[in-house]
Amino acid sequence: MTAFNDESGTGDALRRALGVNRRRFLSTCTAVGAGAIAAPVLGASPALAQDRGRGHDHDHGRGHVLVPPGKRGIILYTVRDATARDPLASDLPSGFREVFKQLARHGYRQVEFAGYGQHANAPGGANLGTVAGAKLLRSWLDDYGLRAQGNHGFIPPSWPLTSADVDTFKLNLEIANILGMDHMGTGGDPTGSSYPADWDVAADKWNALGRIARREGIKLYTHNHDSAYGFLLDGGPLDAQGRPTRSSGIRKLEYFLKATDPKLVWLEMDIFWAHVAQYKFHTYTAHDGSTREKVFDPAGLVARNNKRYPLFHAKDGVVSTTNGMGYDMVPFGTGVIDYTTFFSRVGERNYHNPMVEDDNSPSATDPAQSLREAKISYDNLAALRARRR
Repeated sequence: MTAFNDESGTGDALRRALGVNRRRFLSTCTAVGAGAIAAPVLGASPALAQDRGRGHDHDHGRGHVLVPPGKRGIILYTVRDATARDPLASDLPSGFREVFKQLARHGYRQVEFAGYGQHANAPGGANLGTVAGAKLLRSWLDDYGLRAQGNHGFIPPSWPLTSADVDTFKLNLEIANILGMDHMGTGGDPTGSSYPADWDVAADKWNALGRIARREGIKLYTHNHDSAYGFLLDGGPLDAQGRPTRSSGIRKLEYFLKATDPKLVWLEMDIFWAHVAQYKFHTYTAHDGSTREKVFDPAGLVARNNKRYPLFHAKDGVVSTTNGMGYDMVPFGTGVIDYTTFFSRVGERNYHNPMVEDDNSPSATDPAQSLREAKISYDNLAALRARRR
């Protein structure tokens, strides 16, 4: 492994910052492969599902609970097969109402929507993305003691904004308010570009949308994937289209953070994809043509901008040396991402809203899998405790 070496001290400094012991750090880096940066937060023992600790700040001499009971959430995309299931063809929970009931039994207190569609035979019909549908959803949330906390929904594609897009956006804000959300967002990056000019345009657009949302009492957020934490191309020789080809080492979403108004625009970090970015984007070509190393520290970025990150997606992963991402996604608490260290470092446990997510939970051959894994993920999230010093 050449990316970290004792002479430079880079690896040891990062290892100490992230709370990973040297032996585990080096062995993990070796496992992921020579010349590739392994995510340095690998190596935490999975939280024990049997250690529920629900509702207690301290437990048997261990540290305080890292995610309080009222902050334990799940994005409904994780159980999308259950909300889409035909209740006339299955005895398993089907549609929003029955899924809410099951998630509440598991212990969840928050949900993040990924749209408002369900099976047509479920109570309320196929589309609950209306004012009437939102009122029905809210009644079910209240029945089962759940709080809606965000939605990956409509962001106007137009810029400048068309009147039709503004009307649709305002309708989504009205629905968010009926559901009792503090936040509303999207599942995509502000732009897929690597150039500052495009991120400037995206910042202008999001500031405008954030201003509309703020007037309705909603905080607007954008959700990241790994690409958004890649390096901005902002200097050096220009290509044939007159675009820069090299980087100052500024990451795209860090640029967006500075270009947007903190009173108007918030972010949801997908912690899994942020660690994929840590694996993928660790060197860049500087303006002078030299290759430079800069390892991404997801928890460090949040800690420096804590109030900008009210929501997280809490996904877990196991090491992969073959898929180009460094990780394969698994249920929360069954992988190697060190969530104890992450949540301890970012702090503000009564402010952040972690939403469990696993894109792979639905199964074509095991209809009960997604809700079963939602239970496993809840228990592991609830079991997280700060380490005693």
